[in-house]
Amino acid sequence: MVKYERNFPPIDEYDGLDYYVDPSDPENIPKFVDPLPRPRVAEPIMTRDNEFLYRIVMREGKHRFHRNFPLTTIWGYNGIYPGPTIEAPKDMTVKVKWENKLPMQHMLPVDKTLHGTPDTPEVRTVVHLHGANVDADSDGHPEAWYSRDNEYVGQKYKREVYEYTNHQAGATLWYHDHAIGITRLNVYSGLAGFYLIRDFMEKRLNLPKGPYEIPILIQDKTFNKDGSLFYPDNATPPVDNPIPSTPSFFFGNTIAVNGKLWPYMEVEPRKYRFRILNGSNLRNYELKLSNNEVFHQIGTDLGFLHHTAHIFSFVLEPAERIDLIIDFSEYKGEEIILQNIAQTPPSPGMDMIMKFKVGHKLSCPDESVIPTELMPMHKVDPTLAVKERTMQLNETTDHYGRVVHLLNGRSWDAPVTERVKLDSIEIWHLVNNFAFPHPIHLHLVHFEILGRKVFTEADFDEEGNYIYDQASLTPPLPFETGPKDVVRTEPGQVTSIVMQFKDNVGDYVWHCHILEHEDNDMMRPLLVER
Repeated sequence: MVKYERNFPPIDEYDGLDYYVDPSDPENIPKFVDPLPRPRVAEPIMTRDNEFLYRIVMREGKHRFHRNFPLTTIWGYNGIYPGPTIEAPKDMTVKVKWENKLPMQHMLPVDKTLHGTPDTPEVRTVVHLHGANVDADSDGHPEAWYSRDNEYVGQKYKREVYEYTNHQAGATLWYHDHAIGITRLNVYSGLAGFYLIRDFMEKRLNLPKGPYEIPILIQDKTFNKDGSLFYPDNATPPVDNPIPSTPSFFFGNTIAVNGKLWPYMEVEPRKYRFRILNGSNLRNYELKLSNNEVFHQIGTDLGFLHHTAHIFSFVLEPAERIDLIIDFSEYKGEEIILQNIAQTPPSPGMDMIMKFKVGHKLSCPDESVIPTELMPMHKVDPTLAVKERTMQLNETTDHYGRVVHLLNGRSWDAPVTERVKLDSIEIWHLVNNFAFPHPIHLHLVHFEILGRKVFTEADFDEEGNYIYDQASLTPPLPFETGPKDVVRTEPGQVTSIVMQFKDNVGDYVWHCHILEHEDNDMMRPLLVER
């Protein structure tokens, strides 16, 4: 630990702390010294028959990521990070007035060569409720952005107050920024929060609840010496590249969990429910417990599994969620690390997420259960598909010579090619030509993973269409068997998914959820028509 010296902020930003560490040096940051915060719950400003109304303001704020850090400037919903959790009963309408009160200039380097950036205000926002079955006008289309106080708006902007019908099963959703060309910067700055839909199934299952149900947001961050957030401007790119220039890949070197670096959580010797979200721009995680205790998985991105899956590790790509129970009852007095065993890329401290400290006593009896059967499964029948689509994940270079990741070789502003009919069932074959995985997200619909297969040229016909053979596919992994809105497409493999486009029509999108890729053309329109 270092004493106060030059290159650090004024002492009064430390609120009387005796010492601090260099935020830019993760190897010297003490771990497991901050308690895990629980995200605040949003309060509606008005409740009327079958409707909740919220007002949530995006504004700049100060946040302490670690007890030995100075205050860090963040952008947050209601000025806090993570944003306040919205809890909504199924089929209860929620209306949210999302207000932009952010500064006019971004605190991170903006690449003004990307789509939607050269001739628009530098700071723009629009909120996407990720996983929502929602009307197109409230989906948070990338071009429905608006600047501070709505002085300027994008071409798809149609309404100030978003309406969410919550006409879907109980699930762990999250809301985050989705403005074209700067999503990676806005989310990294702190614009993310949980949105939990609750239904009667939760009550019937008698799951851990109240203080024993914890949302967990995992994001990686990098800091400058003064405690401010670091994001690269690529100031040493190849000749003639613009500066700032967005990176294709950016990994943070610290782990923030609900806004604290490598925190700890004191737990009782009982069952806890954790809703875990990977909110990182790029980094994936493979999580396990240091004592090899089992996770009792009860749900995926968009709801409960059919039966509880008992797993020892699982992978979360950016934007994926998992709903699980950990039973600490046999580990009184022990300390257990939630580990990250993913190896991309190896970096000091990135093999740990947080620590559980198991106490000796219960504050009240644990009457919750780990169910065997959860949600009765009504799968989408792939034999009813009216269309199969082969979707190539590939790349090109732009006129600066920079690599650009694409979907089907088309940029964001190319004419729409994914036109689907309302109430139709489609199968999409996602062909990953890269040497690394891409998490693919579809707005509006939930889908089911049919399976994966290593592909060769023989798997495609003369027109490039994938020759689908369900029997040849490797089934989805045990933790992927429920309703999904993000899928990990493995390198060198084709990943097949099936979905039904129900309830809503209009302009939506599908994209890679590596935010650096999404911002730089790995996103395409999705038009649902009657």
